[in-house]
This record gives sequence, C-alpha cells and structure tokens, in this order.
Amino acid sequence: MGRPADIVNRPFSAAPLTPAQAAQLDDIFFSASATQTFDHAAERAAFRERWLGRYLLVDAAHVLLALEGGGRVVGYLVGTIEDLARSPRFADIASVRVFAHLSAVYPAHLHINLAANVRSQGIGGRLIEAFAAHATALGAPGMHVVTNPASRNVRFYERCGFHEAGRASPNGRDIVFLARAFSDAAPAAIKRKDQGDDIIT
Repeated sequence: MGRPADIVNRPFSAAPLTPAQAAQLDDIFFSASATQTFDHAAERAAFRERWLGRYLLVDAAHVLLALEGGGRVVGYLVGTIEDLARSPRFADIASVRVFAHLSAVYPAHLHINLAANVRSQGIGGRLIEAFAAHATALGAPGMHVVTNPASRNVRFYERCGFHEAGRASPNGRDIVFLARAFSDAAPAAIKRKDQGDDIIT
C-alpha cells in the first residue's frame, strides 16, 4: 500500500482545481451516485448542480479533498455550515423542510464520496473527522447527513459517531436524518424543541 491520501481543505478561489482534478472529482461523484442514467445532458448537469456544484460554488471554503501523490483526487467531502432550512438556496430539497427542527440543532451538513479503489482504507473517516473539526471551529453545534435508511452507508456514519435522529417519507421515499453533536448541548436542545413544536417525522 502506498502513502496515505492527504486530506486538504482549501478555498478554491485561492487554489483552484486543475482541469484533471475537476474531472476526477466529477468521475467520483457520478460513479458513486445512486442515479446512473440521464435522459439528456441538461438533466445530468442539473443533477450535478443540485448535489455537488452548488457546494463547490458557494461553500468552497468547506470542501475537503483526499489527494494521492501527484494531487490526484480520490475522495471528497462537500457541505455547508449554515442551517439548510434557513437558506433559500436549498428550498428545492424536500428533506430540508421535513427535518428543519433537527437541522436547527445539527446545522452542518455534508456529502462524501470516494473512488472505488480507495474505499475501506480509513479515508472516509478521516474526511468526516476533518469536517467535524472544521465545523466546530466555526461554531457549529453539530452536523448531519440525510440518506436512505436501507443504504449501506448508514453503518459507516454510525461508526463515525452519527445516530438516527429522525425518519420521514417525503414524496413516498424513505429517508433518515443521521446526526452527530459536537457537544452535550445538542441532544438537550432537541428535547426542548420536541416538547414545544409539532414534529413531522
């Protein structure tokens, strides 16, 4: 096994991706996606924009890359520190409305993907821990991911310290909100919120 991948956090405005790195990132995104076929190029582009592009454009300061020797991208984590439910740019995602009471307490949000040949090497866990440290330093009380409860990535997130905080079925599709607090205050805040509000889960 070669040298472990470096985990790098850098604003793209200061150090933009090379064309090769941008292509490597896109290859990882599409190869790991649950959606593999698109009716036309515009649909494919819209899909990329929704789940990757908007983060690279607006939240570049929070992007983490796993780089092998020579700067090859073998994994990435994109996300945001702000509460998605308070940002109009995420209004197109149904889970944002459904889990608004939870994202208020665990606002930092992420998407992570790795190239197939580097999985099960600890890179994903290192990306998660780097993002947790980054989000904590910026004052976020916790972070979350939303996924399918039957997905194999649920076990990965549980190993990384996430727990199930809520479930829902918007548009007939089952989803689960997995959360990780950065302090003991987050679960207490959830309890207070649940006692006072109507919760849709």
